[in-house]
Amino acid sequence: MIDLTIADGVATVVLNAPAKLNALDETALDELDAAYDTAEEAGVRALVLRGEGRAFCAGRDISAVDPREDDVRGYLGGAVTPLLRRMARFPAPTFAVAHGACLGVGLGLLIATDVVYVAESAKIGSPFAALGATLDSGGHALFLDRLGAHKTLDLIYTGRLMSGTEAVQSGLFSRVFPDDAVLAATTDAAAAAARGATAAFLASKELVARIRDERLTLWDSIDVENAAQAALCDTDDYREGFAAFQEKRKPEFRGR
Repeated sequence: MIDLTIADGVATVVLNAPAKLNALDETALDELDAAYDTAEEAGVRALVLRGEGRAFCAGRDISAVDPREDDVRGYLGGAVTPLLRRMARFPAPTFAVAHGACLGVGLGLLIATDVVYVAESAKIGSPFAALGATLDSGGHALFLDRLGAHKTLDLIYTGRLMSGTEAVQSGLFSRVFPDDAVLAATTDAAAAAARGATAAFLASKELVARIRDERLTLWDSIDVENAAQAALCDTDDYREGFAAFQEKRKPEFRGR
């Protein structure tokens, strides 16, 4: 169900169960976690996550779930949340292609990715009104932070799904593209990042996470930025970047 390829320093992870819109059970979550482990061990400098077929990921695979015996806490807290944390701390820039249904756990996978490029026809929101369940996998935090309380609860109560265009215009994700262009745009961006100063990118990734999770003030965040910049002074890429600027040539970064 989970395919992994690595080429030119970029890992491509594919959710490959199109017949069920790439819905994920616990076995698939384990496979996805293993794919990220393999990519990290290979030392890739960027990663692309996408789904095969008509959708990115329709969420949890509940086709065989008995609600009377369902271990929701075990699935979400024991499998989904650790995976999302693992994805978020991946030591390289990560990109996702969002198309078709991006719901539930599928939305969580996008939240845990650094940069999300969205197809115009993507469907993003909370489908749980018809299931007697609630939004999960970080959806409440994302929607409340970007949309405010009223629009968040409107989406939850009504089950209305936003298009990719609306989701990007609302500030949920990075950029929107026509359906037939979003994959190429994402892979091009990942390839460019892999050729870039990835040590500096990871410093920014950590800074953004700390500012978000620790709610740092402006001055605290500046102090952290200063420390990060000082640490980068000892990297090969920092010296290469300055040398290339001074010599009026294109830098050749190696990610260290």
